[in-house]
Amino acid sequence: MASVIPEKLFFKIGEVCELAGVQAHVLRYWETEFPTLAPQKNRAGQRTYRRRDVEMALRIKELLYDEQYTIAGAKKKLANELRGGAIRESETSVSTKPAMRSLKPPPSLASRFASSPANTESKASQKLSPNSDQKDALRAIAKELREILDLLDESDREAKASSASSRK
Repeated sequence: MASVIPEKLFFKIGEVCELAGVQAHVLRYWETEFPTLAPQKNRAGQRTYRRRDVEMALRIKELLYDEQYTIAGAKKKLANELRGGAIRESETSVSTKPAMRSLKPPPSLASRFASSPANTESKASQKLSPNSDQKDALRAIAKELREILDLLDESDREAKASSASSRK
């Protein structure tokens, strides 16, 4: 579903709801969960969304509804995207399927499991049951991945803490 955002400076909550295809209470809830979605309020106390707010709402909807992320998962994904650079307009205007990940191991791991062409037939039976060297390598990789996840969780907690203290 492609959403074309009109060329305007400000949008009312009803307009954003129509563009995103969600109800107003859903947008208001997202504002509490996603600090990056923070529309300003005008003198009358009504929310005024800027283009970047509308783009963020569309991206949040895409993550939650189309890509089936949880709220926590969508927060992490958005944080990673924002660290990597601003969300491109093409990503938010046109909903596309996420890129499929390669099933090939990265070059750093491929060298550990490389097989010579002469041994490919004998290695085929070993693919189903990894040898002890492969099991050790997989355990080491799993340990490193857990450490990375712990670091990400720690940075998320720090970001939440700084976000909460800045809101006060």
